[in-house]
Amino acid sequence: MTDAIVLDEVTKRFGGIAAVDTLSLSVPSGSIYGFIGPNGSGKTTTLRMIMHILLPDEGTIEVLGSRDTGAARDQVSYLPEERGLYKKMTVRRLLRYYGRLKGRSLAEVDAAIAEWMPRMDLPGVLDRQIETLSKGMAQKVQFIAAVISKPSLLILDEPFSGLDPVNAQVLKDAVLEMRSRGATVVFSTHDMGTAEKMCDRIFMIFRGRKVLDGSLNQIQEEYGADTVRVRTAGGAGVLSGIPEVDSVNDFGQLQEVRLKGDPQAFLKHLSARSDVYRFEVTRPSLQDIFVRIARPQEQEQADRRQETGAA
Repeated sequence: MTDAIVLDEVTKRFGGIAAVDTLSLSVPSGSIYGFIGPNGSGKTTTLRMIMHILLPDEGTIEVLGSRDTGAARDQVSYLPEERGLYKKMTVRRLLRYYGRLKGRSLAEVDAAIAEWMPRMDLPGVLDRQIETLSKGMAQKVQFIAAVISKPSLLILDEPFSGLDPVNAQVLKDAVLEMRSRGATVVFSTHDMGTAEKMCDRIFMIFRGRKVLDGSLNQIQEEYGADTVRVRTAGGAGVLSGIPEVDSVNDFGQLQEVRLKGDPQAFLKHLSARSDVYRFEVTRPSLQDIFVRIARPQEQEQADRRQETGAA
């Protein structure tokens, strides 16, 4: 299988600071490829370079087999994080505009509109102006605008942000439908649960550099089976001082415990303190792995703030 996107040693600087630093990655055709990373890590800059909205300072980018910035333009669609639609336009006129902009005939566009409107649960809004729509409805219209040209590559920047659970489910089904039609889907998200469930491969960028790239199974194997999920009569309080405990992520009714020792020794110490209702040795979640990587940066920033304040 060929790759829909190939980045080779790509660097992008702003004011002498590398927002993306010698980044290489490959996105397999027909896959759902997730971009994750803390705010300011370089996700959006990378997506905009793939779209040729920004050009790299160093390295090469190949999209749909071409390095020409305009060669694949009609085969690529982009849904930016900053939502923006022509508010005075009607939904029908706006969708026709985006479809025609990508080289589709009016008949093709109208057929696609007729298919996608009920699929996205948007009855009776075609002749309404964009400004009269709710936020969720407007986001779904913008998604239709991105897919109406039947792109080979669909790039979505935080597509589920701000959606209620019902609309998020509708959009999730639409993304899977695009993949089933052969499109490659790349999306950035802060929702680790969504990335775990939807993505064939997951890429994490941190301080402009790639720190994770692979299937969820490969990533979890890399971090080992050092996590235990427990539910006890005593809650998180009974975990304090147990020698095998490295850190605790407390969810109230359940705790995820990262261990630095033998799980059975931990269970022995735990059962001596409290009744144990659940004990599951498992691999770390993507959320846990994300926090492991990103939290040192947060601590460094807090230390710098403290030093500044002390000075």
